[in-house]
Amino acid sequence: MMDTWLTNGKDEGADGGSPTVFIVDDDCSVRTALDCLLRSVGVRVRSFGSPDEFLKSKIPDEVPGCIVLDVRFPGQSGFHLQNEINRMEFPIPIVFLTGYADTRMTVKAMKAGAIDFLNKPFREEDMLDAIAQAINCHRARLSTAKNVKRVRARYDLLTPREREVFAYVATGMLNKQIAEELDISEYTVKIHRKNAMEKMEAANIVDLIRQATTLGLAVHAAQPEGMANGTANGASNRDKPSSAVSNGTEYDCTFE
Repeated sequence: MMDTWLTNGKDEGADGGSPTVFIVDDDCSVRTALDCLLRSVGVRVRSFGSPDEFLKSKIPDEVPGCIVLDVRFPGQSGFHLQNEINRMEFPIPIVFLTGYADTRMTVKAMKAGAIDFLNKPFREEDMLDAIAQAINCHRARLSTAKNVKRVRARYDLLTPREREVFAYVATGMLNKQIAEELDISEYTVKIHRKNAMEKMEAANIVDLIRQATTLGLAVHAAQPEGMANGTANGASNRDKPSSAVSNGTEYDCTFE
């Protein structure tokens, strides 16, 4: 229920901002009813009569929230706003609300990432549960994005050689193996490895691998029994380090 994400009106993981629900519906009576419902449980609310009005407003980028969005508007569709929201750096989860639902419409909304699709008139408990799930989803997205930014900022401090060593260490290679791969001395590998650990603020190798995973680098996986030095039948089982680093803009929320 609502107390799973409402913490005295303030969200500790969102730069001091309170979770906010944005109501986008051209029916004034619906906006009023939702406003009263949400404020009665201590939730901040902002209401808009159309998708264009919402898009022209100043929306905080790093405060958890969700949008309760009607599907039908004069001359446009709520799906248009959903498409625009999905282009944002931190997409705000959407709970659709409509009096004219059909299966095709519901499937379209859910495939595009909607948290829920509720019919008018809605049950208050269903609405509050959907909003709580949406707020949790957005909070997770923001938390993941902030973590990626922190790790990327550390990664940007590494020299090109330190990045190479870091990537190989993450795949589980020993210093000697890395030295052979890069055609440098084992002592030099140790120096680069030490520097990489310090710059990445990694307490241990597990922490370093965790950060490599955050960045999208190939990481070490447990070898099946009988595999020696990552090879079997002469075939290498070691992934090459990836040159691509995640930009941290993709998130996954578990929908019920």
